[in-house]
Amino acid sequence: MSTVIKVENLSKQYRLGLVGASTFKEDTQRLWARLLGKEDPFLLHGVENDRTISDNSKFVWSLKDINFDVKQGDVLGVIGRNGAGKSTLLKILSKVTAPTSGSVKVKGRIASLLEVGTGFHPELTGRENIFLNGAILGMRKHEIKNKFDEIINFAGVEKYVDTPVKRYSSGMYVRLAFAVAAHLENEILIIDEVLAVGDVEFQNKCLGKLNDVSKGDGRTVLFVSHNLSAVNNLCTKGILLENGILTYYGDNKTVIDHYINSGSKCDGVYNSQNTKVNDFNTIQILDCLGIIRNSFNFNESVTIKFVFNLEHSYISKTYIVFRVIDQRERIVFSSQRPLVNFKHDENYNFELLSTIPNYFLVPNTYRLIVALHIPNVTVISYLENIVSFNIEETGTDFHMYSGKDYGCVFADCIWK
Repeated sequence: MSTVIKVENLSKQYRLGLVGASTFKEDTQRLWARLLGKEDPFLLHGVENDRTISDNSKFVWSLKDINFDVKQGDVLGVIGRNGAGKSTLLKILSKVTAPTSGSVKVKGRIASLLEVGTGFHPELTGRENIFLNGAILGMRKHEIKNKFDEIINFAGVEKYVDTPVKRYSSGMYVRLAFAVAAHLENEILIIDEVLAVGDVEFQNKCLGKLNDVSKGDGRTVLFVSHNLSAVNNLCTKGILLENGILTYYGDNKTVIDHYINSGSKCDGVYNSQNTKVNDFNTIQILDCLGIIRNSFNFNESVTIKFVFNLEHSYISKTYIVFRVIDQRERIVFSSQRPLVNFKHDENYNFELLSTIPNYFLVPNTYRLIVALHIPNVTVISYLENIVSFNIEETGTDFHMYSGKDYGCVFADCIWK
């Protein structure tokens, strides 16, 4: 496959705190340096784009020395935490903004969906915006006409096609914008998180279309999303951005694993700093001997210990619930019980144990969401991402699949 996008030493610098990129004096200094054949003097002053750190620098690198290439037919997942530089990268690729340094070489026409209603004129109808978007993408009128009915059917906005799009909901905007971008004959499709605006049915429809576009039509897709399950199922390759720096590029599964592990700061125990009423005081991951651990073999059971206090008036109506989430943000299972079934001491302190059986969770990293709640009334206490544990690839036959995604649980079905 030929290379359709090549990014070399790409960097983007922003000046903080001002509407404009720079002052007249700074622009003059930049121009003088350029005339003398010297490097931009302000490129030396930028700091890493870590939004959690405060410093005195006026300049920040939203992207710094990014290098990668994308081949025809690739579906590239661009992942990273908020502020990592994902949207900036896609805006540069879409030629919405220019890089500070480095180069981007693109072979083919690009259709970008960077935010709700990208490229739409609010005063024009849906029909008129389809033809306007197609013209912007370099399509001829007869080509757009040939795709028109397919676009409208996919978007599901037939009733509103002759209504100005300023009267559309955000979901309708996205439906029509995605349909236009996906159905016209552009070689490269760039999508930045906007599918999160649509409903679940439409999101699944879009993911199916993207799969068809890449595999059936041989078109290239760049996809940004915080939905790791969608990235895992759709993309073939991935890049991970951290504070404007490309830290991993390659196989999609490996990139996702690095992303998850880079943000994993929890372990097998949680202890609250302040003991409060109606709240969890302690959550621990234990083995069968009651020892705190966060790594288990496939043939070992995993016990979760919950210590909390609850007002007496709540006990008869409250449930304890926990949810197990895997590395790709999939909900593996949930479990809950009414507290009225359990004993407590005279101060209404509870100490409960729940055991996940052995030979159940496949090798993976898991984390917990726990809560005390009155169903359909109120959430009393809620915690997420505070404890995690690993099921190791030992004592199993899963190693023969070389890290493929073989699901979340091991089903010991009845065979005859």
